[in-house]
Amino acid sequence: MAKFLIVEARFYSELNDMLIEGAKGALEAAGHEAEVLTVPGALEVPGAIALAAESGIYDGFVAIGVVIRGETYHFEIVAGESARAIMALTMDGIPIGNGILTVENEAQALVRADASQKDKGGEAAKAAIALFDLSERFGR
Repeated sequence: MAKFLIVEARFYSELNDMLIEGAKGALEAAGHEAEVLTVPGALEVPGAIALAAESGIYDGFVAIGVVIRGETYHFEIVAGESARAIMALTMDGIPIGNGILTVENEAQALVRADASQKDKGGEAAKAAIALFDLSERFGR
């Protein structure tokens, strides 16, 4: 059993709850332990993962959040920079599944967050598990 940290950017509570439910469900179904840490926004998720990874307490991570396009350029910055930073950490060998939704509207987010529909929280957890398994295989 491995220990995973789900790091959530708590902004859209109902949607986040669905994503976390999916992620926890996938991790527990695979026999792993899950803990949740909340940060203010999607830009803080990679920093929290980096800090937690340094602790050595966790074997892998799941990034959770929802970024909905608004009227300003801020969407592109948040969506792009959070994904870029998560990818950089992954390239450093940290097993992370990225479940930060970047969508046009709340209806799209709802379909993707709902565990009975697209279950992107569960998919992100499965990606984190797959990367953890690879890190074990290659001796990291």
